[in-house]
Amino acid sequence: MDKMLVSPDGEVTITNDGATILSEMQVENEIARLLVDLSKSQDHEIGDGTTGVVVLAGSLLEQAGLLLEKGIHPIRIAAGFDQACQIAISTMKEVADPIDYTSDNLQPLYNCAITSLGSKIVKRCKQKLAEIAVQAVLAVADKERRDVNLDLIKMEGKVGASLEDTQLIHGIMLGKEMSHSQMPKEIKDAKICILTAPFEPPKPKTKHDAYIENAEQYKELAEMEQKYFTDMVKAVKDTGANLVLCQWGFDDEANHLLYQNQLPAVRWVGGVEMELIAIATNGRIVPRFSEVSADKLGHAGLVREISYGTTEDRMICIEQCRNSKAVTIFVRGGNKVVVEEAKRSIHDALCVARNIIRSNYVVYGGGAIEIACSRAIHEAADKISSMEQYAVRAFAEALDAVPRTLAENSGLPPIETLAEVKALQAQQNNARLGVDCLQVGTNDMKAQGVFDPLIGKQQQFLLATQVVKMILKIDDVIKTGDF
Repeated sequence: MDKMLVSPDGEVTITNDGATILSEMQVENEIARLLVDLSKSQDHEIGDGTTGVVVLAGSLLEQAGLLLEKGIHPIRIAAGFDQACQIAISTMKEVADPIDYTSDNLQPLYNCAITSLGSKIVKRCKQKLAEIAVQAVLAVADKERRDVNLDLIKMEGKVGASLEDTQLIHGIMLGKEMSHSQMPKEIKDAKICILTAPFEPPKPKTKHDAYIENAEQYKELAEMEQKYFTDMVKAVKDTGANLVLCQWGFDDEANHLLYQNQLPAVRWVGGVEMELIAIATNGRIVPRFSEVSADKLGHAGLVREISYGTTEDRMICIEQCRNSKAVTIFVRGGNKVVVEEAKRSIHDALCVARNIIRSNYVVYGGGAIEIACSRAIHEAADKISSMEQYAVRAFAEALDAVPRTLAENSGLPPIETLAEVKALQAQQNNARLGVDCLQVGTNDMKAQGVFDPLIGKQQQFLLATQVVKMILKIDDVIKTGDF
């Protein structure tokens, strides 16, 4: 289920992303803030599973409360939880399956991305968005190091059209337009000068006064200023550049001279965009006009200005770049809320695809891995003779909260469904059996294509256990400065 968040100034956000919901909430309780930080840690490290990690931590705290009522010491509970977590991690490694994908068969990657999109607002387009996310990650992936720099994937959103019109562009999109309305809207074989120096005369560092006594002095000053502009334009033109991207603005006179010299320009380009363009076009960012040269130009097969709808919104699209290690996902949607949620959902899918490239082992979703770990921990608890046995069993009980919540959110009877799946797993000794949330008629998550990256699920368990252990060791709250 989704949540509607309303900010103090009336801005509405609709999402079911755990990290987004918790970060927007005004939390005053100190322990609750730790759970907010827990969700953020999962989001920063893995990018997905932010809701699950908080559900697991909350369930562990609930079980810890019951053990404390029985008189078991918090240190013993923390030790038992740690022991159970290690059993769960080992069980995951045993039941995890490797997935093999090639450039001709990317369906295993698509399935993992689809799983992360299945509970989002955008699920009706999950197949297309999953394909876009996987192709974007593969475009920027360093396959030798098995790593992905998600900073090379830029996401732009524009209200209008539908989610189905979302597209992947092997290049960079800028929310800008040509500085002059009569400049060409399409440039083929573009040679791009990437400038962080402004198109304007140098300004003194301190305040100065200029006294003009007659028309000749004014004319001389105007000619001097214009010479600065013409020298700058000439320096760029001499390199063979046919497009200028400038981080700063320039006035109408500079704009007019650029147009006269048939040198299209885009102004007020952001610093992050400048870096991405430099990477994509194999160009160099030039900080001053004295350093402009032909070898520092970026190259792109096509640069075009695109307009959308009747709003006169325009964007610059830089395509067919020499280096495809920078891509843009252009998200469309009926309103701003849908566009922003689509961006968050695609980000989760990007993170899942990245995790699979880092480690191609997966476990099965639908609560299957939680039930398998719960069964393994219950079996191991029988062999523990110390007080920690109670905490280990409590950890196994806490894991049942995930499949139980899945069943409840799917409109199924939670306790009855959990009991059925547990019995099926025990009878068939099959760790792939989970909650049939979509009610397709099978509990086999492999047949349904519901996968979770192994490293993401392991991180969930480890982070939740660490935070609960830390909370259990707190015996008093002291306000600093209050004595």
